Amino acid sequence: MSEQSKTVSYGGQAVIEGVMFGGKHVNVTAVRRKNQEITFLEVPREDKPWVGKLRKIPFLRGIVSIIDASAKGTKHLNYSAESYADDEVEPEERAKQKQKEESGWSLGMIIGVAAVGVLSFLVGKLVLTLVPVFLENFIFGKMFDNYILHNLIEGGIKLLLLLVYLWGISQTPVIKRLFQYHGAEHKVISTYEAGEELTVANVQKHSRLHYRCGSSFMMLTIVLGVLIYSLVPWDNMTQRVLQRIILLPVVIAISFEFLKLTNALRDVPVLRYLGYPGLWLQLLTTKEPKDDQVEVSIASFNRMLELDAQMEKAPGAEQPVRNGVLDPLKG
Repeated sequence: MSEQSKTVSYGGQAVIEGVMFGGKHVNVTAVRRKNQEITFLEVPREDKPWVGKLRKIPFLRGIVSIIDASAKGTKHLNYSAESYADDEVEPEERAKQKQKEESGWSLGMIIGVAAVGVLSFLVGKLVLTLVPVFLENFIFGKMFDNYILHNLIEGGIKLLLLLVYLWGISQTPVIKRLFQYHGAEHKVISTYEAGEELTVANVQKHSRLHYRCGSSFMMLTIVLGVLIYSLVPWDNMTQRVLQRIILLPVVIAISFEFLKLTNALRDVPVLRYLGYPGLWLQLLTTKEPKDDQVEVSIASFNRMLELDAQMEKAPGAEQPVRNGVLDPLKG
């Protein structure tokens, strides 16, 4: 394994018809257009100093990182969705739409998109946390008084809801392709971490599953949530709901640290199995990608590495920014 692979842990996310990778200094999304052209959205990372400090504090860094990723990831999802929609309209209509765009990404639009990303994450976590509570109480609430057993059943309902939801959306063509790009993202990261050249053939040899995936994080919040909630007894439904809301940040923080631990131990015999539940969930959230999808993922990762290297050589240098976004390059 190369020295670079040992010291840098890159992450990314699948978007519609593309992949986003986050680097040290820039986040890059590559999208395959309908004409087979690959276009890029390149957004410099502009973390506030206090955000960087919070990222170094154990447990707190998990909450900060996840909310930050949700906010920034929304912009890249919007770019891919707009590109996809743009390819579906006639050239004349597309020209009319472009004439209406006056200033591109204004500050207000950027703040709005970030807020939507954060709110979507928070609402999603609350829904997945609270709906199983009410379902379990409705079905089993009067059968017994053991709160730990109630917590276990609640965790089972939560897992079942998550599995059914993921399976259901994976049946739609767009989400199925999204999950294929998710697999391509994992394969590229694994290839890079193995110190191998990023070619389609090399990338396709690797597994579509990865220990550091957000899907593994979702599984951990369910499993560890049952354990954490069981440490604090509750006597009625009101206490139970309030406990879930108050302890949700604790569950997120501990799950993030445990995810980092399972990634660090993935090469240790026996201990590597700690991360297996998350890998099993990825069987639903990833699909085997096609070669052309792997090409997009490689293009995104290579462009991210290229821009990161440029910024390392010339820190603080002016970058070709337009409307708050680095000029898209076409490959």
